[in-house]
Order: sequence, then C-alpha cells, then structure tokens
Amino acid sequence: MKPLTAADIRSSFVNASRGDADRLWLPGLHEVVWEDREYLGWRDIRMPHRGAIVYWRDDKPVGIMLRAAESSMSRGRNAMCLLCQTPQPADQVSLFSAPRAGEAGRNGDSVGTYICADLGCSHMIRMGLPPASDMTPPAEHVVAHRAAGLGRRLDGFTANVLKAA
Repeated sequence: MKPLTAADIRSSFVNASRGDADRLWLPGLHEVVWEDREYLGWRDIRMPHRGAIVYWRDDKPVGIMLRAAESSMSRGRNAMCLLCQTPQPADQVSLFSAPRAGEAGRNGDSVGTYICADLGCSHMIRMGLPPASDMTPPAEHVVAHRAAGLGRRLDGFTANVLKAA
C-alpha cells in the first residue's frame, strides 16, 4: 500500500462529514509498515465503537467511517471476518455498519458486514502461512492471493457504501 498522510486520510471519507473526519483520532502514521497493508484500519481510542478504513482505490484514497455493534458475539463460538475470510473466535469479529455516502446516508441508510474487531485484516492474511514445500506455493504467493481476495471484497463493500439507496 502507498503511504497516506493525515491530510489524505481526513479528505478521503466518502460517508462522513468534514467535521467528523477532522475529529477522528488517527493512529501513529509514522509507525505503519505500509508495504504490509492492503488498507489502513483502526478504532478511535476516544470513541471505541467508531472505526475507519482507508485504502487506495483507482489511485485515490477512499475512506469509510464505521461503527461497531455495541454487543459482541458469544465467546466460545467461531466467526469469520467477511473481508479477510479468516475464521477466529467470535469475540474477535464485530458487526460494523457504515452510513451510505451522500443523501442516503444522511437519511439513515447504512450497510454492514462482519470484520475483524481490530480492523487488522492485513495482519490476518499474513498469519498461518504454510511451510514451503514442493506441494505448496511460496508464502509470498499465498499472501498475494489472500490480498487480492481481500481487495475485491473491500471494493465490493465500498461499492455498497457508495451506492445510492
């Protein structure tokens, strides 16, 4: 992923007011390992149910403001993030909703999906890689395949956010 600046991020949101984007807490961008990310996702430490995803789409940063469900799924069950498609304990996956862009969002229309609760899908697709052998592809091919799928699913979710009601 190409690096993002604070200005890139704040101006990228398609479903938030300028004021909401300006008030959003940003993570330490100097600490981000950009080449190991498909998107930048984080939770606002001042408002724990608010989160954001920003990524490059058609050479332009696109940001989506998210809200996590107030309740979590039951412990002891499994769930799957629908972006990275990683099965994990249910309390590590959260239902996130995003207001649609434009008038539809201002009228209360939203879309939702289950995503890693910490918005860390870029890390999840790099975990649990099979050891290299004659029968398995090299780890970088596995990560590239997982990253491509993550990108397609993120683009699909973004298209739903951008879609008029």
